Amino acid sequence: MISRLEQRLQMVKGRQEKALIPYIMSGDPDLKSTVKLALTLADSGADVIELGIPFSAPVADGPAIQKAATRALSSKTTVACVLKAAADIRKESDIPIVLMTYYNPVLQYGLHEFAESLLTAGIDGMIVPDLPMEESSPLQAILNSRNIALVPLISPTSTEERIQSICSQASGFIYCVSVTGVTGARDIIETDLSKFTSRVKKHTKLPLAVGFGISGPDSAAAVSQYCDAVVVGSSLVNLVEKYGDTQELYKEIGQQVSDIKFAINNTGGGNFAAL
Repeated sequence: MISRLEQRLQMVKGRQEKALIPYIMSGDPDLKSTVKLALTLADSGADVIELGIPFSAPVADGPAIQKAATRALSSKTTVACVLKAAADIRKESDIPIVLMTYYNPVLQYGLHEFAESLLTAGIDGMIVPDLPMEESSPLQAILNSRNIALVPLISPTSTEERIQSICSQASGFIYCVSVTGVTGARDIIETDLSKFTSRVKKHTKLPLAVGFGISGPDSAAAVSQYCDAVVVGSSLVNLVEKYGDTQELYKEIGQQVSDIKFAINNTGGGNFAAL
């Protein structure tokens, strides 16, 4: 059976559009705000929501998301809290939700219990940046049986053989990391995205999403030429840090998402220097 995530991405592609996947950190500044933020993103043009679970050692994340995780942990955000917030979002919206989490919280929760909780909360997929493909089979099998995607990350330095192996096991979409290193908005992306995404497309029919380093409408527009979806995180997290739980936050973040969605679907390629 086709999942809500796959259905949404197919629908966007059928409209000859690019999908927008904004990321927010659950519990930053608090969980009530997380629900309101997610619904604001959905109303502003987001196609999929990526919800971060805060973790004390976020090795794949840059300063903006690390600080967001610290703020979320300070507000006592737990895995159970995030699942409750996701369920609250699901009550109000049918937008697909993908969790971004490190593996340790999943192990502590228990694989079966975690997967069952995802299903109950209406979550459609997971991204686990520190889970190597070689060790992903137990979680993959448990999620597959519940029609929940385990979305893999592929970096520009991946070998052809590794790309093929990852793509053969993937579901939902492929997350192509636009830069080596950690998350965070950048003015320049040095990766040859045309060459990188072409390598990945040879091995999969799944949609390709590009993330890491996208700072706003111009960079998102430039990246969108080479993929089916664009992931934007740090620039939105920075707005949460700047405005906190204020009306200005929802206005600004909604406008940013709306502007990016427009840019990736109405562009001659943007003006992103390194591309």
